[in-house]
Amino acid sequence: MAYLSVDRVSKEFPGVRALDDVSLDIELGQVHTLAGENGAGKSTLVKMLTGLDRPTDGRVIIGAEGPGEQDSHEAIAYVPQEINLFVNMTVAENLFMPFSRTHPGMGLFKRRNLEREAQSWIERFNIHARPSDKVTDISVSDQQLLQIARACTNEHMKVLILDEPTSALTDAEVDRVFAVVRDVVASGCAVVFISHKFDEMFAISDVISVLRNGRLRATCQADELTQDQLIELMSGEEIDTDTRLQPESSPGDLLLRVSGLSGKGFEDVSFDLRRGEVLGFAGLVGAGRSEVMQTLLGFLPKRAGEAEHRGRPWKFGDTRYAVRQGLAYLSEDRKFHGIFPGQSLRRNIGMSLFHTTGKKGVIAAGRERGIVHDIIASYDIKTSTIDKDIVFLSGGNQQKAIIGRAMACSPDILIFDEPTKGIDIRTKMDIYRLVKELAENGVGVILVSSEMDELNRCASRIITMYEGRISGEFNTESATNNELIAAIHGHTTEEPAA
Repeated sequence: MAYLSVDRVSKEFPGVRALDDVSLDIELGQVHTLAGENGAGKSTLVKMLTGLDRPTDGRVIIGAEGPGEQDSHEAIAYVPQEINLFVNMTVAENLFMPFSRTHPGMGLFKRRNLEREAQSWIERFNIHARPSDKVTDISVSDQQLLQIARACTNEHMKVLILDEPTSALTDAEVDRVFAVVRDVVASGCAVVFISHKFDEMFAISDVISVLRNGRLRATCQADELTQDQLIELMSGEEIDTDTRLQPESSPGDLLLRVSGLSGKGFEDVSFDLRRGEVLGFAGLVGAGRSEVMQTLLGFLPKRAGEAEHRGRPWKFGDTRYAVRQGLAYLSEDRKFHGIFPGQSLRRNIGMSLFHTTGKKGVIAAGRERGIVHDIIASYDIKTSTIDKDIVFLSGGNQQKAIIGRAMACSPDILIFDEPTKGIDIRTKMDIYRLVKELAENGVGVILVSSEMDELNRCASRIITMYEGRISGEFNTESATNNELIAAIHGHTTEEPAA
């Protein structure tokens, strides 16, 4: 018998039917995956399950108590895709927040007792940290596991909802998350798993439900589905996921040379980037890839080393200089470092157009709207209106808007940091084609990614990093996955890139 049932649920917003007559059952002791493209209705359904929003029609039935029980949603624990922790508090403090839920009736407490209690949770969830460590000092993968552990401290939990829990993790770190998921299921709870990664869906799922355009298209046993069938259910069409999308033209002149660069989290990094090239950077979370790029941008300070851009010395520590020189950096964290969440799509794109649309401090609104419309059409951004708040767009459309905004400044170096994090397969393929097109138009592209398939598909060369240092350089035509994986785990190779 299902513990959690969705009974003919529909949800309408002004001008949009986000869910349309959806019914499904979640059973205890199973991993039930929700699959679907961005905008398919997964997030809206999760809001119904957690009680954050109410259906327009239909009902959500929890346990044997039926609908309407005030406290029934306490049995549903939700872990969001974005890290949502108190980073300047300790692991132990985060684990039991809020104390009114985990330690009801407890006023004052001894930190020593709290940390002792936290240790058992840290060991159960294989978190590589001490109870007294500040969250800001532990790895992203450990922060993700801490979020899951915090949800499980709820003694009433029967259903754990995980929204893209592995989107920025490597294979080894994903294994740690999956071990926790299997432990939660073995304890008699249900896990609702949301992911865009097909290998993960098939590795962890018992049941897969597919949403498309707000409707439930199928619910199947995972071992009865193939990847091609799942893709077609999600998208409504066949998508060739085996296509390699590397630039077809040969790399051009030297664009950027980095020599002996050292900074926060990395040492002695050297590499060249040529015009029209897609250069990949691979490594475990914390290997120093993003830090290298943020140092080039001027966001982080350098300790040593130098760089040349088109033969001229590069000035570090000044983001405005970097942007003026034609460097654009697209952060992996769209929410905090990409979009302006309180602003419309038009404003988010228009912020890069002031050199074109502004005069004497005044924006020419008509000209701005015209250029924004052109960018939306060029990058196939799906929106009902350019004045829609950007937070209401899917993750893939937000990413396209950020790319369009960056390209409006005509950069010659474009750094993508985890560009397809939390994005569905169709939009991933769109972004891969866009990366190829940009490179073929003369832009030098650096692609930082935790997905080997992504790097092999798009990059001509891949640089691997381990613990802040370069551990290898490979030509994707000849390198094997085993060689790449060995290098990101610190096993150096003597085979140079061609």
